[in-house]
Amino acid sequence: MRFKLLIIWYLIVGFIFRPRSSKSLNAHRKRRLSRLLQWLNQNSQFYTRYKSLHEFPVIEKKDLMENFDDINTASISREEALNVARRAEKTRDFSPMIGNITVGLSSGTSGNVGIFLVSARERAKWVAEIILRVIGFSLKTRKVAFFLRADSNLYQSVNSKLLRFKFFDLSQNMKELLQQLEEFQPDILVAQPSVLNRIADECLAKKIMINPSKILSVAEVLEEDIEKKLTNTWNQRIHQVYQCTEGFLGQTCSEGTFHLNEDLIHIERDWLDAEKTRFHPIITDTFRRTLPIVRYRLNDILHIKNERCSCGSPLGAIKKIEGRADDCFTFESNTQKIVILPDFIRRTMIKNQEINEYKVIQENQSLITIKMDPFLESLTPMIEVQFNEMLQSFGVQKTISIQFSELGSSDFTKKHRRVYSKL
Repeated sequence: MRFKLLIIWYLIVGFIFRPRSSKSLNAHRKRRLSRLLQWLNQNSQFYTRYKSLHEFPVIEKKDLMENFDDINTASISREEALNVARRAEKTRDFSPMIGNITVGLSSGTSGNVGIFLVSARERAKWVAEIILRVIGFSLKTRKVAFFLRADSNLYQSVNSKLLRFKFFDLSQNMKELLQQLEEFQPDILVAQPSVLNRIADECLAKKIMINPSKILSVAEVLEEDIEKKLTNTWNQRIHQVYQCTEGFLGQTCSEGTFHLNEDLIHIERDWLDAEKTRFHPIITDTFRRTLPIVRYRLNDILHIKNERCSCGSPLGAIKKIEGRADDCFTFESNTQKIVILPDFIRRTMIKNQEINEYKVIQENQSLITIKMDPFLESLTPMIEVQFNEMLQSFGVQKTISIQFSELGSSDFTKKHRRVYSKL
């Protein structure tokens, strides 16, 4: 009962006190950040030596895991947390906690193991913000279908009389999951773009019939061709949620603009170009206390949007998430390093509309592998020309060899990446 009261409290506070102007947003951020730094100075062994934000080190997942015991404030060791999380992964029972602390495991896209800790208070806050910003409040009972690699007490916290939450475990047989989905008939469908794409194929082939009122894309980059297909399949806007183990970073609004939750997360921008159009976010979650996330550098590439959204929100916006740094292709040319963002590689591939799905992998400085579905040998000469023209436009002077193969079946337990580099 206390947990549900906490959710109601955060719903009320979140609705009434949400910043509605740039001035109030700035004041809110400054106040939240000041409270966090004060609290960290007294409670986190790792952070007691730092006073102002610029003194705090910029860290990444590796640093967080190496200093896990000193950073977290729940006196939980990394070994203890890992044991609980790995046992949950093995048994597929994600209910065990350490005391009242939810423990989760994340491999992310990079494959590096990460752990997250969330208290009951932090779970309640998360549920309230998801309802306010993503799902929306309704007195009507709604069914939520949630496709993910792993369940969590964090996600199950959404369950209530008004929201019936059903987890679809992607480690299970997809055909059986799709049958269960049709039986469930969700009002809200939440899944990765690759899974939504598969569900859309089944609906278009009339193998299953579902008619959700809201569709949420999570966990992977939602690319333009997939978004268009999903929009046409269900005749509605596809909403996106930018959520990772390090924080609830953003979501699309009613106008389709991707807003960053700058009232919850303090975001510094590590610019990737002189024009300041793309950046890696360095995030500080101003609410989390159990496992503080302070000046944590994400590998994601965000493309900024400078225009003010017509929805009236003062929160900053991005055009899209373009992928990760390790999705970029890099080449050495005359002692100069050339970096090609994944968006340009995707745009080269989608010129060939006969291809439904693909993967483009940089094997080394001289070789790229392209896997296609369907595999159309007649297209390979043209794709090879298109790729080398694109590469040359960025200054890659040598001709790069390209090998082609069939894509093969999808593994939905792993994040789908159309573009990545092995370098």
